[in-house]
Amino acid sequence: MIHGRPTENPTKIRVSGFAKESVVDGPGIRFVIFVQGCQRGCPECHNPQTHDLQGGMEVTIDEILAMIDSNPLLDGVTFSGGEPFLQAKALAELAAYCRNRNLSIVVYTGFYYEEILADSDNQDWRELLKLTDILIDGPFEREKRTTAIAFRGSSNQRLLHPQVDGGGYPALESD
Repeated sequence: MIHGRPTENPTKIRVSGFAKESVVDGPGIRFVIFVQGCQRGCPECHNPQTHDLQGGMEVTIDEILAMIDSNPLLDGVTFSGGEPFLQAKALAELAAYCRNRNLSIVVYTGFYYEEILADSDNQDWRELLKLTDILIDGPFEREKRTTAIAFRGSSNQRLLHPQVDGGGYPALESD
């Protein structure tokens, strides 16, 4: 057992890379996981190297937790992309371990919140959403590019606090 979880058949996440300390990917000091794989292909995407579904490398949750645990200054963990919801089951498992460490979870997604909820049969998506403290939703739109709003690249993207079971969602900050 490593980091409080069994290691038989360890869960793996396909990643492009990590930012071990970021202050631009959510509030506070954050450990950022750039997941590998995205099918959206937004023009001028900030992370085009993350698009290839077979690119990057596979890393176990134990390996990621070891990196996270090595920094006691972290306020939270951010899942960026690529598209985190393509690996929702594994990321939900990781998010649960992070929440047990009192770390907040921020998720960037090219999907809109309503699209995620509309796929009511996808329990993995709903589980990741339940563990998300802040959801930054919507695809990057080049014509709406802005640096004037925190944590987002284009003005169509919203910063939300998802409420999966309670219905609706309050915007934490809107354009």
